Amino acid sequence: MISIRQRKGIQTTEVSEDYTAQEENAKLEDKLPSSCTSRRLWKILSFTVGGTVALCIGLLTSVYLATLHENDLWFSNIKEVEREISFRTECGLYYSYYKQMLQAPTLMQGFRGLIYDNKTESMRTINLLQRMNIYQEVFLSILYRVLPIQKYIEPVYFYIYTLFGLQAIYVTALYVTSWLLSGTWLSGLLAAFWYVTNRIDTTRVEFTIPLRENWALPFFAIQIAAITYFLRPNLQPLSQRLTLLAIFISTFLFSLTWQFNQFMMLMQALVLFILDSLDMLPAMKVTWLYGIQLTGLLLVCMLQFFNSMILGSLLISFNLSVLIARKLQKNLKTGNFLNRLGKLLLHLFVVLCLTLFLNNIIKKILNLKSDEHIFKFLKAKFGFGATRDFDANLYLCEEAFGLLPFNTFERLSDTLLFYAYIFVLSITVIAALAVAFRNLSDSTNQQSMCEMGKYTIGLKPETAYNLIHTILFGFLALSTMRMKYLWTSHMCVFASFGLCSPEIWELLLKLIHLYNPKRICIMRYSIPILILLYLCYKFWPGMMDELSELREFYDPDTVELMNWIKFIRYMQRGPQRKCMRC
Repeated sequence: MISIRQRKGIQTTEVSEDYTAQEENAKLEDKLPSSCTSRRLWKILSFTVGGTVALCIGLLTSVYLATLHENDLWFSNIKEVEREISFRTECGLYYSYYKQMLQAPTLMQGFRGLIYDNKTESMRTINLLQRMNIYQEVFLSILYRVLPIQKYIEPVYFYIYTLFGLQAIYVTALYVTSWLLSGTWLSGLLAAFWYVTNRIDTTRVEFTIPLRENWALPFFAIQIAAITYFLRPNLQPLSQRLTLLAIFISTFLFSLTWQFNQFMMLMQALVLFILDSLDMLPAMKVTWLYGIQLTGLLLVCMLQFFNSMILGSLLISFNLSVLIARKLQKNLKTGNFLNRLGKLLLHLFVVLCLTLFLNNIIKKILNLKSDEHIFKFLKAKFGFGATRDFDANLYLCEEAFGLLPFNTFERLSDTLLFYAYIFVLSITVIAALAVAFRNLSDSTNQQSMCEMGKYTIGLKPETAYNLIHTILFGFLALSTMRMKYLWTSHMCVFASFGLCSPEIWELLLKLIHLYNPKRICIMRYSIPILILLYLCYKFWPGMMDELSELREFYDPDTVELMNWIKFIRYMQRGPQRKCMRC
């Protein structure tokens, strides 16, 4: 009887416990949908607000730069010849091709005039589409002639407003990159503010509008944003395909619009090579990116009538060498630390030798000497010997190709950008070194130690990519002032990302033994907001003064010279017309 009662008691106890568990599960199930729904709604709201802010800040930057240009020159009230003179240095030459296409009787005759041009170089007929990156002028001229806008906007305004519109895309792409890295759109807002307040060092579009970099850098920023998203783990197949398409299109447009594209993309290929060698990026994704670079550059080569300088570029030789070396060394990422380090050094040697070998073979086959002056310039610049080459010495005389002036850092420090950048860079470099050392260690020991939880330092692939990107482009900017615009814009992205990143603050607080999730949340939101308030307080009055300052273009001597040249040309054409009539 006692045993039966005990069993009944046990059964009733089990039933009551089951009932209690079911009740708790039911309550949890009731709570979960509401919590998931609230999270989804919060994400949608955050995405909507962040996206709207991104578009608004991009448009406002575009309007701000266009207004500065108008106020500086009184562009809307000066003569046509004065507007054209205001395009400085080679900018006027690029605009002349746009004007030439518009003045041609037909589009085909305009194309023929560019392909068989005998005005740009004395006593020579050259193919401008092969020699120069002017497809953007061709595309704009076709748009202007095709679209019904001739009654509403002048050709020069259609040209400059397109470039100012690209600035809106540029700032939006920087905003999105910072947002993707940090996980909050506050980071993107800070990056955009830093871009505008450091305008002297981040862009020169308002006074050199047609310059090639003003066309190309927005597409380069889109490419970086797309690569940052592509390197995220566990992407859906459709998202991955669309991202690869975005990377390809932006790479192609960047390569098509700037003559220095192959050197910039060579730096990018070096970033991928370093991270792939240290096993910090997925190998398959790196292969895709190498392939996109090659395909984009070869497509540009075709459009530029098989420009031999592109085929003989170091980028093509390097990418092919990396892909060949990876096939030859299949077990590169196995073994202990010394074994892997030895394989890595051998891999580096093989890639270097293959690159030089392929590049020399291609140049000999094509009989290519068109880019020798660039290497002579680099050789003379870094003190490896003097040169008598005219083009190389011309580059050496240009201030834009000199070292980065020290006062640049003073201006960047005035907006707190440089301090924030150094702070974030230091922490991420420490994390990268720790991850690289771990990856080069024995793989079996690494797995066991990771399972034990000893390794707490990590670095996301997209963060690692942007870290090496900013370091290499920083060295490039320090050596060549003209390239600082690649670095300073990305500096805004990287610094703002670090200040809003939970991973950066977590690593720092763990190092100083003050780790607390609440502290991370406070730091990643309070510091960026304080910096934004500081920027508004210090720079807003100055920006308003800039917008209210009105100037006017005044260069009567050059205007008189241009009118005299037009008159001489008209007089030279006069007798020819009379003869044709006779």
